[in-house]
Amino acid sequence: MKRLYVRSVLCAGLLMAATASQAQIAVIMGPSATPITKDVLSSIYLGKRFELKPLDLPEGDALRDQFYKKATERDQAQVKALWARVIFTGKGQSPLMLPDAASIKKAVITDPKAIGYIDKSAVDSTVKVVLMIE
Repeated sequence: MKRLYVRSVLCAGLLMAATASQAQIAVIMGPSATPITKDVLSSIYLGKRFELKPLDLPEGDALRDQFYKKATERDQAQVKALWARVIFTGKGQSPLMLPDAASIKKAVITDPKAIGYIDKSAVDSTVKVVLMIE
């Protein structure tokens, strides 16, 4: 009976940890920005629209992987292939890669056309959340 209880507690803990690891992602822009839709965001990050300058976290960053899966419904290999085509045809440049959330916040504050994503916990009053991805 004691073993069953311990296993139940461990399973519940693992389930909670797995759920907690899925971060809430805040899509941010400068303070004067207006909200956008998930479709617009996906088009920007897949090289189909170019009115905004997308910013990215480094390759291998867990939040980046979650962002692309949730926002574009594509994995990193698919995204790379799409951007390779966009770059090859001369239609645009892939998102600017920045090292961390602080760099993304600084970039969106200084450039009204820049758009980025960070963990919701890193949001402060210097930026505006234009879309939440959960």
